[in-house]
Amino acid sequence: MCLAGVGTRNGGAVSGIVVHSPEGDDGGPVTLRLGPGERVLFGRGSPASPVDLRLADEAVSRLAGEIRATDDHWQLSNLSTTHGYLVENPEGAGEYLRVPPRRIGAPIPFEFSRVVLPSRRESPVFFQVFAPDHVYLDPHAFGGSWESRTLTAYSLDETATYFLVLIALCEPWLRDRSPVAVPTTPQVVERLRGHTACTRLTARAVSSHIDYLADEKLRINVPAPVGADRAQRRNGKREAVVALALKFGIAREEHLALLPPRIGPAATDGGV
Repeated sequence: MCLAGVGTRNGGAVSGIVVHSPEGDDGGPVTLRLGPGERVLFGRGSPASPVDLRLADEAVSRLAGEIRATDDHWQLSNLSTTHGYLVENPEGAGEYLRVPPRRIGAPIPFEFSRVVLPSRRESPVFFQVFAPDHVYLDPHAFGGSWESRTLTAYSLDETATYFLVLIALCEPWLRDRSPVAVPTTPQVVERLRGHTACTRLTARAVSSHIDYLADEKLRINVPAPVGADRAQRRNGKREAVVALALKFGIAREEHLALLPPRIGPAATDGGV
């Protein structure tokens, strides 16, 4: 195993990536975290060629490729001699990269990527990679030397799906209501269903976006209460994300315009 934990964050910059596969050896999802300089080997695997991320498809090479994290991006090596891999940007309008066979260390610029491998099955073999935080300057800081400029504490892409998930979670408070609970994952899926970028959004994908917000973007440490089950831990993470986003003005009333129009009774309750 090539993992040694999540990378450190120095000077406000976020290091490390998250690799997520919806289907692991036991049929459940697999999430791996890499710090700068760490790597993950992926493929079908064998006793002679062990891998960190196993993709159980006969069209996938035993040792198909490698993901390596750096300080500010990640690299993909295609170890196959015959198959090219696609790296899609789910947040873009059909934007993708093709990594040809035997290509080593291809830099991937997307903040959120879907790596697709050729398969003999009807559904493709894929996994997702959440990249190191893209760092932005404070929009009000102009001029001066690079060293004197101020970086934003929380670098979020307001065009990304994870930001839509954040606004959907915060919507009740942004509309000046007094909810008794943070919206559930199924409620977020339903709320975003009318958005053109979210027509295929699933509960599992929403959970991954919430994990990404909490662990990588907002850097929240949410300790699990003793004896808490999975649902309770998930509720605690959603509540912590909403509390921080509202406290620091990351989610604001103006962001409600990003959400699709509400329909039904809720549309008359001060909605748009």
